[in-house]
Amino acid sequence: MFMYSKHGRIKVKTTAEQQEAKRKEREKKLKLYNAGTEAVFLKRRNKEFDEEGLKLSGEILAVNPDIYSFWNFRREIFIHLRDKREEAELQKVFVDELHFLEACLKVNPKSYGAWHHRCFVMDAIPEPDWVRELQLCNAFLNLDERNFHCWDYRRHVVLCSNVNLEEELQYTTQKIQSNFSNYSSWHYRSKLLPVIHPDSNHPVAVQEDVLLKEFEVVQNAVFTDPDDQSAWFYQRWLLGRGKKKLQICCVHISRDLQRIVVLLSRPVMMGQGHSLTVSINSTPVKGKWRTITRSGMYSTLWVLDLSDQCLPVDSEAAVTVTLLDDRYCTKFSEGLHLMPNQEETWAVAEFKQGTRFSTELSAAASSTMVQELDSIRELHSVEPDNKWVLLTMVHLMKATDPEHTKYDTELEESFNKLVAVDAMRKSYYKDLRSRFMIESVLESHDSKVRDVKLCQQGLTCLYHTDWMVLVNSLDLSQNSLTSIKGLSDLQCLRSLNLDSNQLADLKGLGCCRRLTDLSVKNNLIRHVEVFEELRTCVYLKKLSVAGNPVCAIEDYVTRICAVNKTLQSVDERDSS
Repeated sequence: MFMYSKHGRIKVKTTAEQQEAKRKEREKKLKLYNAGTEAVFLKRRNKEFDEEGLKLSGEILAVNPDIYSFWNFRREIFIHLRDKREEAELQKVFVDELHFLEACLKVNPKSYGAWHHRCFVMDAIPEPDWVRELQLCNAFLNLDERNFHCWDYRRHVVLCSNVNLEEELQYTTQKIQSNFSNYSSWHYRSKLLPVIHPDSNHPVAVQEDVLLKEFEVVQNAVFTDPDDQSAWFYQRWLLGRGKKKLQICCVHISRDLQRIVVLLSRPVMMGQGHSLTVSINSTPVKGKWRTITRSGMYSTLWVLDLSDQCLPVDSEAAVTVTLLDDRYCTKFSEGLHLMPNQEETWAVAEFKQGTRFSTELSAAASSTMVQELDSIRELHSVEPDNKWVLLTMVHLMKATDPEHTKYDTELEESFNKLVAVDAMRKSYYKDLRSRFMIESVLESHDSKVRDVKLCQQGLTCLYHTDWMVLVNSLDLSQNSLTSIKGLSDLQCLRSLNLDSNQLADLKGLGCCRRLTDLSVKNNLIRHVEVFEELRTCVYLKKLSVAGNPVCAIEDYVTRICAVNKTLQSVDERDSS
C-alpha cells in the first residue's frame, strides 16, 4: 500500500501500520454486522413482519447464510405477506427470493438454512418451476457432486414434481461411474429402488432380481477402488436384514409374579399406532403396559402387571393376547391355559431354523451371494490387509450361513485379521463377532429352549437378550464382558454363571426377580455396594463372589448378606 508525502515522494506503509488499518476495518465491519444482527432480532421480537425485515436480514445473510434464525424470520415475513398480496405480486416476491438464495448458496453451497428455506419457497410459490430447480441441482452437483445438502434438496424437487424416476436412477449411475466415492449417489439409489421396483414382501422392499443386479454395480466400484468406503456401505445395505414383519413372538404368564410378558418381533411404542390387549376367561383386563426397566419408549419386550384377582391360584385361566396396530389385528396364544396351582405358562411363535435373525434366501439370492463371496475372496488375495474387503467377507459369510456351520474357522480368522489391520476399531469388530456368536447359538436352539450355554465364546458384548426371555439357566462364564445390562430382559432367569469376566458392577440383574443362584467369581467387583443391585431379587439364595477384590474386605460376607436379606449362602458360607 502506497501513500505520497508532501514532497511528492512515495511513502510505503509499514507492516504494523497495515495490520492496524486492517484491524480498524474489521472492527468497523463487525460493528455494522452486530448492529444489523441486533436490529433483525429486535424486529422479530416485536413481530414486525415487513419489507424492512427482509432488507435487514438479507444484508446479513448475504455475508453469512448460516444464521438459521434469520431464515426463519424471513419465512415468517413471507407467511405474513402471503395473506396480503395478490398472486402475481407474490410470484414476483418469491422469484426474487429464489435469486437471492442462489447468491447465498454461492457464498456457502452447504448452508443447511439456505437449502431448507428454498424448500419452503418452492412449496409456497404460486407457480413453481420445478424444471429450473432440477437444473439448479445439476449445476451445483457439477461443482460438487458430493454436496449432500443439494442431494437432499434434489429428492424434495423430485418428490414434488413429475420427474421420471428411471431417469433419476440413471443420473445416479452416471454420477457413480464418474466418481465411485460419491456416497450421496449411492444413498439416493437406495431410496429410488424401493419406489421404482417395490416388493413389500422383500426385507429391503425391492424386487429381488433388481436387487441382485445391483451387486454387479457395486463389484465394479470395489474392484476399481477397494479403499473407498462408499460402495462398501451400499453393499451393506444390499445385504441388510430389512424391516421385520411385526408380530408377537412369545408370551409368558407368571402366576406368582402376577404379570404377562410379551416379546414382539421389532421395537414399538405402545399407544403410537400399536397396542396390546389381554383377556382372561373372556374378560378384558385393564392395565398399562411398561418396558422391563420402566425406562425408554421403544421396546420389543412389554410387561403388564396384573392385580391379585386376575390369576387366582385355585382356578384355571384361559388367556388371549392380541396385538393391534393401525393396519391389522393379529391374535396370538388363543387358548393359552394356566391350570390351577400352575406357576407359569408360555407360548412361542415357530421360526424356521436359521431365520430368526437372518432373511431366508431364495435359490437365486443364495447363488448370487456365494458368487459375490467368491469375488470378494479373489479381491482379498490381492488386497489381504484391506479392512473393507475383510468386513464384507464376514457379512457375506454370515448372510449365506446364518448358523455358522460352514465358515466358522474362516470367520474367526477374518475377525482376527480385522483386529490386526484396524486396531483403532478392534472393539467394534469384537462386538460384531459377539453378535454373530450369540445369533449362531440361539439359531441352533429350539425357540422353547430354557438352558443356554455361551461360555468360553470370547464375548465382549451381549446381544438379543430379549430372545432369551424364557431362559432359566444361562452360562456366560470365561468371556470378556464388562457390562450385563441387557440381562434385565431375562424375566425367567433362575441360575446365572458370570465367572471369569471383567465385571465391576451388576447393573441389569435387579430386574431378574426370579434369580436364585448367581456366581460372579473372578471378576473386578471391588465394593459391597455393588450387590445392592440384587435387593429386588427376592428369591436369591446362593451367591458366589470368590476371586473378586471385594473379598479382601474382612467382613464382606456379613455386609453382603446385610444388603440382601434373602441370601442363605455366600461363597458356600452360611449367611447366618
